[in-house]
Amino acid sequence: MSWVVLGLAGLVEIIWSQTIKPTENFTKLGPTLLCIALGSLAVYLLSRAMHTLPVGTAYAVFTGIGALGAISLGVLVHKDPLSAGRMLALALILGGIVLARVTNPE
Repeated sequence: MSWVVLGLAGLVEIIWSQTIKPTENFTKLGPTLLCIALGSLAVYLLSRAMHTLPVGTAYAVFTGIGALGAISLGVLVHKDPLSAGRMLALALILGGIVLARVTNPE
């Protein structure tokens, strides 16, 4: 169950990452409150996953999911450039997440 919670934490982090820019340096109240709420929820879910998962594994997977999602949304939604180097970086991050999962004793 901890891996499911960790996956949810990562998904919330992806959504949270997209709410930072609309805060306009935390000068817009509504977007700022949403950003804070989502960031808090992501960290709360991460902390729940850490009850049974090793801290280093949980945090690495959490940030990896967030990075994969944020970069992917950047490319798909914001038309960020996607070079061979970025694609390799994404593949390595995904490989690290998968390796962390399959080698975890739980």
